Amino acid sequence: MRRSWSAWLCAAVVAIGAPALAYDLIGPDKCKSCHPTAYAAWKQSKHFSSKSSLTDAFAKDARCLTCHEPEESRGYSGVQCETCHGGGQFYKEGYVMKDAELARAVGLLDPTAASCVKCHDAAAPSVKPFAFDEKVKLIDHWTVERDARRAASQAESAPAKPPATTQPTSKP
Repeated sequence: MRRSWSAWLCAAVVAIGAPALAYDLIGPDKCKSCHPTAYAAWKQSKHFSSKSSLTDAFAKDARCLTCHEPEESRGYSGVQCETCHGGGQFYKEGYVMKDAELARAVGLLDPTAASCVKCHDAAAPSVKPFAFDEKVKLIDHWTVERDARRAASQAESAPAKPPATTQPTSKP
């Protein structure tokens, strides 16, 4: 049985264990360079401005900041890309991102209900019961990104229009 190189890499990462899973963050501006549409959608989201939703007292409470500004110690505010998608150190390169299996093998995470309820749980003082299927639609930045890429791809592959020809008009 022949395995792809990304499957071998995935097996190596699993074999190395937990230390290999400590990815460094690259920051949302690096994500923006390849995902400008998703970045723009994120900038308009509640995740981006999550800390500003806190009162002054709560903004100083470490229990609140764990969810509202989890990467503050690394210099990033709000809930940013890598809070949900994992540190991008190893999946940031374009050739990695073009191979979904490889990207996931080296750290790209797909947020799930389980990962969301780490913050959106019953212990959060102002959070209503969390319905993942409904809430995930509110932070949808992948559809707009996918649609933008599809439109750009279609524009590049569209056949060139032939030059317009003018027909001589007959005079009455």
